[in-house]
Amino acid sequence: MRLHELKSPKGARKAKKRLGRGIGSGLGKTSARGQDGQNSRSGGGVRPGFEGGQMPLQRALPKRGFTSIFKKNYNEINVSRLNIFADGAEVTPELLKQEGLIKSLKDGVRILGNGELERSLTVKAQGFSKTAADKIQAAGGKVEVI
Repeated sequence: MRLHELKSPKGARKAKKRLGRGIGSGLGKTSARGQDGQNSRSGGGVRPGFEGGQMPLQRALPKRGFTSIFKKNYNEINVSRLNIFADGAEVTPELLKQEGLIKSLKDGVRILGNGELERSLTVKAQGFSKTAADKIQAAGGKVEVI
């Protein structure tokens, strides 16, 4: 099969309804909307979530929880992912973003202690777990809180 021989299977491309194009089309006059009622009018119909006067679900369910506007949203990285850097390198949030380990800087970076670190690194971040700080120092590196 070649590119110029490609074809859609029969029935895969359905023509759209051509409304209001005369009685012979079968979709003339009322254009498949029926005679009367809310849905026959232009702009007719009900808003999303409307349940015909019954209490809508989004109002019937209780409100839950609380979202603090002051919450910090950190990028979290395990120490095992820092092994890509050369011995003696200075690891900063900007460098982590440049290397593709984090997508955005958000409120900063927090280093977590999962895995092993085989390099001696100077790591600068907004936060460290206790095990992460211990592992970095045990590998001969330094921990600096920004």
